[in-house]
Amino acid sequence: MSTTAQTATDIRPFHVDTPEEKLADLRRRISARRLPSGELVADRSQGVQLATIQELARYWETDYDWRKAEAKLNALPQFTTEIDGVEIHFIHIRSRHENALPLIMTHGWPGSVFELLEAVGPLTDPTAHGGHAEDAFDLVLPSLPGYGFSGEPAELGWDAGRIARAWAELMRRLGCTPYVAQGGDAGAVPPTQPAPAITSRVASGMNAAARGGITASSARRESRP
Repeated sequence: MSTTAQTATDIRPFHVDTPEEKLADLRRRISARRLPSGELVADRSQGVQLATIQELARYWETDYDWRKAEAKLNALPQFTTEIDGVEIHFIHIRSRHENALPLIMTHGWPGSVFELLEAVGPLTDPTAHGGHAEDAFDLVLPSLPGYGFSGEPAELGWDAGRIARAWAELMRRLGCTPYVAQGGDAGAVPPTQPAPAITSRVASGMNAAARGGITASSARRESRP
């Protein structure tokens, strides 16, 4: 029986399975926190108020359910691949509609792919949300280098242009060309990079507008995992 060895550039399935001891350790460290003294004013002119810090710590120590967040991620097809020396984690959801346009969406800073999950249904299956089949997208949601389950760069230089080139290589490996790109907050910068090597792979602005006006944007709405 012959087997084929995987290479770093292969697309590999990914599943989140955080050991319980790591979660317990996180709760212990939050419980052992050392808080500052209370502010001397009634507003936030001296910084984040002590009551806010206490409530935030309490939430993460007792209320936050990582297993629920983990299940939300694992309900979607996740993968990893190495690009330019960094392991890149991404979610790839193909629409059930034919001729869906590939769309890569980049999360903001300091954020994660969680902030994009509510868009998955409407974008991949618009007919189930009052839209039309021709509005469908195949979605690619990567984690920025050093964020989420992507690897941490071992060298300087991972600026917006380099990330844009990495995303172009990711879309090439997935066979998603041409494609359009969207990002919010700091994630809005890579889609605007005029990298000559990738322009032939990115759909023109006219095509993007025809498919719903996908552009780089800055979203202020927060989404908790």
